[in-house]
Amino acid sequence: MHEPPISRPTKAAYGVGAVALGLKDNGFSYLLLLFYNQVIGLPAPTVGLAIMIALIADAMLDPVIGQVSDNWRSRWGRRHPFMYLSAVPIAVSYFLLWHPPLGWSDQALFFYLIATAMVIRTFIAMFEIPSAAMGAELTSDYHARTDLAAWRAAFNWYGGLIMVMLTFRVFLTPTAEQPVAQLNRAGYELYGLVSSLVMLAVILISAAGTHHRIPWMRQPTGLRKGPGAALRDMFQAMLNRALLPMLGAGVFNAMAYGLSVALSLYFNTYFWGFSAGQVSLFILAQFGSSALALWIAAPLSHRMGKRNAAILCKVLAPLFGVTPIVLRLLDVFPANGSALLLPIMLVFHLLSVTAASVVAIMVGSMCADVVEDHELKTGRRAEGVMAAANLFVNKTTSGIGIFASSMVLALVGFPAGAAPQGVDPQILRDLALVYVPAVMAMHGCAVLCIWRYRITRESHAQTLALLAERRAAPSLEA
Repeated sequence: MHEPPISRPTKAAYGVGAVALGLKDNGFSYLLLLFYNQVIGLPAPTVGLAIMIALIADAMLDPVIGQVSDNWRSRWGRRHPFMYLSAVPIAVSYFLLWHPPLGWSDQALFFYLIATAMVIRTFIAMFEIPSAAMGAELTSDYHARTDLAAWRAAFNWYGGLIMVMLTFRVFLTPTAEQPVAQLNRAGYELYGLVSSLVMLAVILISAAGTHHRIPWMRQPTGLRKGPGAALRDMFQAMLNRALLPMLGAGVFNAMAYGLSVALSLYFNTYFWGFSAGQVSLFILAQFGSSALALWIAAPLSHRMGKRNAAILCKVLAPLFGVTPIVLRLLDVFPANGSALLLPIMLVFHLLSVTAASVVAIMVGSMCADVVEDHELKTGRRAEGVMAAANLFVNKTTSGIGIFASSMVLALVGFPAGAAPQGVDPQILRDLALVYVPAVMAMHGCAVLCIWRYRITRESHAQTLALLAERRAAPSLEA
C-alpha cells in the first residue's frame, strides 16, 4: 500500500501535541521556582532539590518508555495507545502541582512537590516520547524532517509562550492584599487550571489527528524480546556514536537554558526593576523570535548544513543574552527606569531567543537523522529510545536548571519574599557575577559537543541508499 503524502492538517496535528511539553517546560522554568519559593515560602534550595529528585527518578523511566513503545504491538500501532492513555493523568497532576494544600509544613510541601512533579513528568514522557518518535516515521527525507521539526517547535514555543504571556497579563494581577502581581497565589492557581485543560485538549487532538497514519507507520519486526535483550538494544541505541554528541550538547544546552529561564524572572523583577506588564513584553517578543527562527532555519540548513548552522547560532545566542548584564556591571548601560532600557532589552532578547530557537530546530532534525544511521549499523530502528533520550535532555531544562538556579540564589544570599526594591544592590551584583560565567561555560561545552556531530546531507543520502538496497535484497532473492 502506497504511503500518502503528509498533509498540512497532519503536520499540524503532529505539531500541536508539543504544546503540552511547552506548557510544562515553561511552567517549570519560568514560574515554579518563584511560586514555591517566594509565594508558598519554601527555601529555594529545597525547591531545587525536590525538582532534582523528581528528575532523577523520572529519567530512569524515559528510555524504558521508549523501548516499550518501539516494541509495542497493537491494532493502534506502537505510539497511539500511550498518547491516548497519558491525557487525563497529565491534566490532573499538572492542576495539583499549582494547588498545593494550605497549612502544610515545609517538609510536607517538599514531598508534595516531589510527588506531583514526578507524576507530571512521567506521563508527559508517556505522551511525548511516542509522539516525537513519529517524526522519524512520517518521513525519511533530510530536509522534510527539518520542516516537521519546525512545526513541532513552533507549537511547543507558541503554546508555552501564549500561556506565560497570559499568566503575566491576565492571571497575575495585583490585589489589595498582594500589591506585587508576581507574588499573587490566586494567579498561579488559575494558570494551573487553564494549562491543565489546554494540555488535555491538545493531547487528544494530536492523537486523533494522526490516528489515520497508523497503517503506514513501521511496526516491530522479529520476535518479542526478553528483558535482557531489550535492555541491550536500548543501551546500544543510546550509545550510538552519532547520537552521543547531540545528547551531550543537549545536556549542556538544557542546563544553560534552564538556569537562564529560571532566573529570568528574578533578573527582570529585581535586577532590571520591570513590572509584570513589562515582563510580559519579553514573552511577546519571543513570538517574533520564533517566527524569525522558523523563517531562517530552513535556508540556513540548506546553505550551511544543520551542524554548522547550529554551531553559529549556539555562539550568538548567549552573547546576545549576557551582553546587557555585562554592560550594566560596567556601568555603561541605561539605568533602571530609563525610557531606553526596555526597548534595548527587548532587542537583545529578540536576537538571543531567535538564535536559540534555530539551534532547537536544527538539533531536533539532527537527532531524527540518527535513526537511519543506527538502523544501518544494527538492523533495528529505535525512534522511541532516541526520542526518550532527547526528552530526558528537555527535562534537564527544568530539573537541573531549577536546581542550579536555586543554588545560585542561596550562594548570593537572595532573600525570600523580598519586595522588588528591597534587595541589597550588592546581592544583585553578586547574582550577575555568578550567572554570566556559569551560563557562558555551559554554552561553550554545548558548542564543542555539536562540533563532533558527523552526519551531513551527503552521508545521510548514502545511508538511505544503502538501507534501500538492503531492504530490496530479500525481494530480489525471492
